[in-house]
Amino acid sequence: MTLTKKPVTGMKDILPGEMQIRDYVTSLVKETYSSFGFRSIETPCVEHLENLCSKQGGENEKLIFKIMKRGEKLNLENAKSEEDISDSGLRYDLTLPLSRYYANHSNELPSPFKALQIGSVWRADRPQKGRFRQFVQCDIDILGDPSYLAEIELILATTTLLGRLDFKNFTVRINDRKILKAMALYAGFPEDKLDSVFITLDKMDKIGIDGVREELNAEGYDKDGIDKYLELFDKTTRDVNGISYLKEALDGYLDAETADNLETIIASVEATRSADFKIEFDPTLVRGMSYYTGTIFEISMDEFGSSVAGGGRYDEMIGRFTGQSTCACGFSIGFERIITILLDKGFKVPDEGEKKVFLIEKGASGDRICEIMKEASRLRSSGTRVLVCQMNKNKKFQKEQLMKDGYKAEDIMEFYNTELKN
Repeated sequence: MTLTKKPVTGMKDILPGEMQIRDYVTSLVKETYSSFGFRSIETPCVEHLENLCSKQGGENEKLIFKIMKRGEKLNLENAKSEEDISDSGLRYDLTLPLSRYYANHSNELPSPFKALQIGSVWRADRPQKGRFRQFVQCDIDILGDPSYLAEIELILATTTLLGRLDFKNFTVRINDRKILKAMALYAGFPEDKLDSVFITLDKMDKIGIDGVREELNAEGYDKDGIDKYLELFDKTTRDVNGISYLKEALDGYLDAETADNLETIIASVEATRSADFKIEFDPTLVRGMSYYTGTIFEISMDEFGSSVAGGGRYDEMIGRFTGQSTCACGFSIGFERIITILLDKGFKVPDEGEKKVFLIEKGASGDRICEIMKEASRLRSSGTRVLVCQMNKNKKFQKEQLMKDGYKAEDIMEFYNTELKN
């Protein structure tokens, strides 16, 4: 039987050039977020199936890679359903594992707790550019802080990171699920149908306001209610004035504090940002995950056709584990999307310091090799990166490949049995 050399569909092998960029971005993530007080944690890649299927992950719950029971627990002969043969699965995101983690360790952690988590997740999704079945997520979350300081810190930390990666002119869009709900109830939509209305609204950037109107009509909602609903979006501007307008128009449906907090978040971010971006109020922003309870936000870039980061407040998820309400808010960058953009731009990792290659002539004596390795050790101890390898028969091609990997011609040293040649 011939073994298959290609990776499983939706997975990918990562070559050294891309891995260098990934390692650089990861180190910059940790450095930037730690400066904001976030602390690294790690959770297992395997979660209890009942947690993964708790109706908090939206469409992702349909994409779980389930794991069969092991040993005596696996009884295929008497199995009647998936639950009889599977009790765990690969995590589809980092938010639900974080919630379980915090519920399990809250007595050992400070409050509020600022968590940084970087790790692979798995979804049985349809692969496409920038989307894989195994991919890395990078999340920051603030747990136990009910104030809008959490949102401000999350947005500033994320935008600072993107600025350090030399991204410019991107847009942070922000909304609140309470505003979404107030607008829909004001228009007369039934409360038990709001999720359906929001799914249609979420298509606004693709099908436009007329397309949304057509779909809502097709779903059988009252025409006057649809007109009343869409008129709000037509009159709402993408700045704090738009929030002020809705605060007045939705009097009796929207808590004024929600609007005031959103205005404060936008004003604070605009006044203290270090990166080149704009922040705007977007009343059409929905975010698909059902666990969001308040503020939601996304970051979009012209270089990529969809958002590259997103998050929001999810004040009820941890309580599902503990029975006690715990405030939580998080922001996740699309790590794979960021890497894809950097690769497409031909991004080069900044100079990592001096590095050299020692090419050793085949057949060099033991004494000569010992002498060369001592020199390599001396250079390494002074901070130089030294690659030591045997000289190939086709030396010219070998040096060309090394230069493609970022080594300069003068950094490639040729060691023969009795002498050194540059």
